[in-house]
Amino acid sequence: MRQIDPEFLELPLRQLADAALQRARDLGAGHADFRLERVRAETLSLYDTRLEGAMDADDLGYAVRVVKNGTWGFAAGIHLTPEAAAEVAAQAVRVAEVSAPINREPIELAPEPVHADVTWVSSYDVDPFSVPSADKVTLLADWSAGLLKGADHVSARLLQVKEQKFYADTAGTVTTQQRVRVHPTLNAMKAADGGFDDMSTIAPPVGRGYEYLTGTGWDWQAELAQLPELLAEKLAAPSVEAGDHDLVIHPSNLWLTIHESIGHATELDRALGYEAAYAGTSFATFDQLGELVYGSPVMNVTGDRTVEHGLATIGFDDEGVRGQSFDIVRDGVLTGYQLDRRMALMKGFGRSNGCAFADSPGHMPIQRMANVSLAAAPGGPSTEELISRVERGLYIVGDKSWSIDMQRHNFQFTGQRAYRIAHGRLAGQVRDFAYQATTTDFWQSMEAVGGPQTYVLGGAFNCGKGQPGQVAPVSHGCPSGLFRDVRILNTVQEGGK
Repeated sequence: MRQIDPEFLELPLRQLADAALQRARDLGAGHADFRLERVRAETLSLYDTRLEGAMDADDLGYAVRVVKNGTWGFAAGIHLTPEAAAEVAAQAVRVAEVSAPINREPIELAPEPVHADVTWVSSYDVDPFSVPSADKVTLLADWSAGLLKGADHVSARLLQVKEQKFYADTAGTVTTQQRVRVHPTLNAMKAADGGFDDMSTIAPPVGRGYEYLTGTGWDWQAELAQLPELLAEKLAAPSVEAGDHDLVIHPSNLWLTIHESIGHATELDRALGYEAAYAGTSFATFDQLGELVYGSPVMNVTGDRTVEHGLATIGFDDEGVRGQSFDIVRDGVLTGYQLDRRMALMKGFGRSNGCAFADSPGHMPIQRMANVSLAAAPGGPSTEELISRVERGLYIVGDKSWSIDMQRHNFQFTGQRAYRIAHGRLAGQVRDFAYQATTTDFWQSMEAVGGPQTYVLGGAFNCGKGQPGQVAPVSHGCPSGLFRDVRILNTVQEGGK
């Protein structure tokens, strides 16, 4: 049975929280919450089988957030004594008092049921921090050596995070959580006939433990065996023919398009204009809720903080709200947003859907992305069946570079590789491609989605937002999708103009 590490539970969690919350009450705060967390991260980097870098970071601290007279106050500390925690609470109240004269919008929080003394641990088998670093380096080096038989150079990287949080607030909620995530990647590089290219593994980052590297959830041997041949084929491939093409897009590419054009666009703080400094606002403004035709009728998108192995999966968010699943797009129409407690009450939703998160004990929680995912079609087609429906088009696999405007509306995406489709069959790789569209045109062009057998949960460790900047892990599941008449750019020709 998975359990929270005993050494975390041995910290004076309750004593610190009680001291901080009582001081906040005594100083007149209408709401206060206390969050203590330990975030451990290890990164291993290899080049051509040799270890080039290793980082092991451990961040331990706590934060107190208050609302006094309708104004936020926040402070953080590292000294683990009740006296220090009480002083941090007093600092948070002073911040609220100083800020009150310039605060134009009173802060009120949507109600949330009290969750008293609840423990939650994410779904994993082997804590990656229980495995010696030397063993991890050996595994990555062995994988790299295999790739070097068909590549000129290979880089390998393993990211691992263990996040432990204790939360308590003046309403009576007390939660303790632990979650683990890992992200292994290998990148093969090769030169041929004056050209150079690279190709990475498409295995997604996951909310699993070290078992992911030993075959649970991904067939590493199969992918690594294919990678050199796929890279050689790409180097010899012709340049893509620009123009309108039908596309079949694999989940390893489509997840990123979901992230940029749906995930960020349906964060309510962006839609209301509160978030603009980092990556802009959103075209999906609040007045369009229930009316905006985001995509075709086969488009159904949920935000989900509960899916197993999701990177944004939690038991409770950083405002004490239980993780939930909720609609964002239903039958192609915008039906919901991602919310925190303030935004939920402000716009009449009644309850937050659990999307508040801070990436460290020194940062205040902000509204962050859930696992935003496109639903598969029950009993739907295989990827091969989708390809068979295309007379002339491309099949795109793996994510690469991307670009999107500050309203999340105009974009272009490339990929690891693309295959020409001719008369319903794959006809070899092509190079130098990007697909370009507006968000609504693209999703409205989606004619079909694959069945559950095509579904993959992709994602990223490092979604950025806020000022000061914060990063958050997030997953995006999706099936393969069929899109009609999407503009394809030849990036060499376009770059030469």
